[in-house]
Amino acid sequence: VQLQASGGGFVQPGWFLGLSCAASGNIFSINAMGWYRQAPGKQRELVASITSGGSTYYANSVKGRFTISRDNAKNTVSLLMNSLKPEDTADYYCNADIRTKGSSRPYKYWGQGTQVTVSS
Repeated sequence: VQLQASGGGFVQPGWFLGLSCAASGNIFSINAMGWYRQAPGKQRELVASITSGGSTYYANSVKGRFTISRDNAKNTVSLLMNSLKPEDTADYYCNADIRTKGSSRPYKYWGQGTQVTVSS
C-alpha cells in the first residue's frame, strides 16, 4: 500500500492552496483519512480528518479555513486550504487507516510529506 501526496508550495498570506493524496495497492477498504502537519521544532498535529461516511474533524486553528474531502471510488483525500497564515507553514502528511485484502483489521499508513510555506 502506498500513499502519494501532491500539492503544496510557497504562497503569500491570505492565498489558497490544495493538497491531494491517493492511496494505491492491495486495498480492501479505507476507514478514516486525514492530514497531519509538522512545523519545525514542533510535534506533528492532526489538521483534519474524514471518515468513509463523510464525517469531518478540524483542528481549531484551521476551522473555517480548511476543507477536507475524499473520493471513496478513487481512494483519494484532498485538503483545500484558504486564507493561509504564516503559522500554517509546515510539512503536511496524509494518513489513512487501510485494511488490505487478506487482513483482519486496518493499519495506519502515511504518505510522504509535502511542504507548505506561507510567507510574504
